[in-house]
Amino acid sequence: MSSLTFILSVLLFQLLCTSHPCQRILTSAAAGGRWQLLQKSIGISAMHMQLLSNDRVVVFDRTDFGPSNLPLPKGKCRFDLNDTALKQDCTAHSIEYDVLSNKFRPLMVQTDVWCSSGAVTPNGDLVQTGGFNDGERKVRVFSPCSSCDWQESNNGLAARRWYSTNHILPDGRQIIVGGRKQFNYEFVPKNIAAITFDLPFLFETTDREVENNLYPFVFLNVDGNLFVFANNRAILLDYVKNKVVKRYQTIPGGDPRSYPSTGSAVLLPLKNLKASAIQAEVLVCGGAPKGSYSQATQGEFIGALKTCARITITDPNPKWVIETMPLARVMGDMILLPNGNVLLINGAGSGSAGWEFGRNPVLNPVLYRPDNKIGTRFETHTPTKIPRMYHSTAALLRDGRVLVGGSNPHTYYNFTSVLFPTELSLEAFCPPYLEAKFNNLRPTIVGPNSMSGISYGKTLTLEMEIRGKVEEKLVWITMVAPAFNTHSFSMNQRLLVLGNDKITALGESRYNIEVRTPRSGNLAPAGFYLLFVVHQDIPSMGIWVKLQ
Repeated sequence: MSSLTFILSVLLFQLLCTSHPCQRILTSAAAGGRWQLLQKSIGISAMHMQLLSNDRVVVFDRTDFGPSNLPLPKGKCRFDLNDTALKQDCTAHSIEYDVLSNKFRPLMVQTDVWCSSGAVTPNGDLVQTGGFNDGERKVRVFSPCSSCDWQESNNGLAARRWYSTNHILPDGRQIIVGGRKQFNYEFVPKNIAAITFDLPFLFETTDREVENNLYPFVFLNVDGNLFVFANNRAILLDYVKNKVVKRYQTIPGGDPRSYPSTGSAVLLPLKNLKASAIQAEVLVCGGAPKGSYSQATQGEFIGALKTCARITITDPNPKWVIETMPLARVMGDMILLPNGNVLLINGAGSGSAGWEFGRNPVLNPVLYRPDNKIGTRFETHTPTKIPRMYHSTAALLRDGRVLVGGSNPHTYYNFTSVLFPTELSLEAFCPPYLEAKFNNLRPTIVGPNSMSGISYGKTLTLEMEIRGKVEEKLVWITMVAPAFNTHSFSMNQRLLVLGNDKITALGESRYNIEVRTPRSGNLAPAGFYLLFVVHQDIPSMGIWVKLQ
């Protein structure tokens, strides 16, 4: 990050503190949080979403929806004889949304990216893999620059990847797990292995004619192995040796949590990073009871699951602990907030994922506080007015808002005579920590002027400003890896609590805070992260850092 960019970011944050868009909204916030309509239409439906290190969000849906409401620039058209909707299409199916200016520009994808997956590489490029039809074995790259567009390579994958999950590994590669009728995994780039590796667990978790194991929940454990959850159970996978090193028990009740009985999941914040043994926990929320998808195809819409299941995956004898949400939810998203809390957002109260199979939109976000006692962890927030059903997305932004878009439960764009029309808007949810009454508690990061790169296991010093009284024991730093979000799962989402080793008062409401960076790529794979200072649960605006 250049000095000029950093200074502009600080000035922008100071402006936001006094005139944040979330603080100017007149809607009621009695239940907590506020909503802000950003764009009435971006021309496409936000089915996939990824924040990049230039504060721009890449969004795309699919090419076989038919023509979008956003033309490609300068008379450009896409010619694809294999496309199932249009052989010639002069409209965009991807955009780049500029968060700071609230503007967007059309991008051009060459083949179908429907229900695909992706991750950001250590150098900041978005690598997106697979899709449908002629896009199922493609690898596409988008670099974060103001004039960049999608670059595509043919047959970059060893197998067809549709409804797969990607995860960045400590060595910088991506692993791609599963997909429809793919009971295996592979890696990109192909500089080490250009083959697939069998994963029988994915076959074992397939429900006949329904599947219920697509878009598996994959997390990098602190020991370097992968936690892989599909349907209603999980394994710990040594992907190097292609060996299952642990099998976890089935979630009590046995109901499915994976697509199309779509729940969501997060790796809870990693803490106590200096300890010899670091604890890792996974939280899985929502989904649909057994038989929901089949019943939905017959016009019967069963109520969604109202439970979350939490497990300490590093325990020698781990067990699921069941908690009850205020609202049942299927097709919801789970977003890690800068202060370590979890936001549950989007989705339906009955039915399942699939065309026209969801009912009873869940309009209220729900906050989950993982450090509270069971029974006091959930808090219901202000509802949106826009249903976000099948094919909705959400992503954390650097200023602490959550970007929300999408919802298209139809085989094409459909705006009339349907229960839930195709949604082209973008909005932002503003969590309660952005309210003006917390401005005196809110930290502002004012130095150093450059954070171009930080190394593993080193002391990091930030200068911050807090206008009000500082509770030193309630100040800490967090690192958040921005995620690739689609189909109710945020791939590569990760939050590390770096803590607070030392605070030094500098005068005039300014302080230095020292922390230790993560010690290895097993805890935090190399790449771009958002760094926040949190004071009494109120986060600063984030700054971009590159861990290398």
